[in-house]
Amino acid sequence: MPSLSRLLSSSTKSPSIQRETVRVRLDDGRDVEVLRVRDPRARRIRLSVSERGARLTLPLRASLVSGEAFLREHRDWLAAQLAEHGEAQPLRRETTTHLPLRGGSSPVLWTLGRYTCLRQCDDGRLQFTTPAQAGPAALRRGLREFYEAQARADIARWMPAYLAGLPRTPSRVRLKVMSSQWGSLAPDGTLTLDLALVLGAPSAFEYVLVHELCHLIHADHSRAFWREVEARCPDWRDARDYFRDHGRRLKGDLHALLTG
Repeated sequence: MPSLSRLLSSSTKSPSIQRETVRVRLDDGRDVEVLRVRDPRARRIRLSVSERGARLTLPLRASLVSGEAFLREHRDWLAAQLAEHGEAQPLRRETTTHLPLRGGSSPVLWTLGRYTCLRQCDDGRLQFTTPAQAGPAALRRGLREFYEAQARADIARWMPAYLAGLPRTPSRVRLKVMSSQWGSLAPDGTLTLDLALVLGAPSAFEYVLVHELCHLIHADHSRAFWREVEARCPDWRDARDYFRDHGRRLKGDLHALLTG
């Protein structure tokens, strides 16, 4: 006979989250993929757009019909949000002709070689060398390594000018793909920056670096903290506006390029 604890544990187990992809046709004729998620924690139907794409969240009791109706009713809003994020495209040897870098769009020259390597030429073009048999994963790995090298070069060029007056230096600098933040500073002094920063305007990237370095002085966002930021980056408000206008697109572009 099953024990009481086993009976209770099986009866109270939470339903798992269910995911599937559906398509919706926008007014301009485009078919857009939407991730439909049935989440036991959800209390209402919700449509959202992030750098990962469109997502329709359904509570357990919501029917698929009501979810489809909600999606159709909000097609205009969905189209506007997708336009704000930009038409992010995956990395493909056959179709990728330009890559975002430092606030611009650099032409890509594809060449065959023994190993995968991406470098910037003197004329600003990007030369992407790959073996003929290189698959999507190898291309994405080469692109990520290139972006990380470019970002570290920018950080190394900027950081020395800001170290004077800091109580300590960062213990290390990490670059990673961040979903919402642009940077963070851990208690141990590890400075983490979003890799998408190298896709945008250098002045905005430099501001995020300054912002996180100032947290070595003040861990909060007090007036004293912002005075330190202002002293080092007087145009920080312009950078903040830049992220408000272009931040979603930068994150969306990086996600599409590195996940395919």
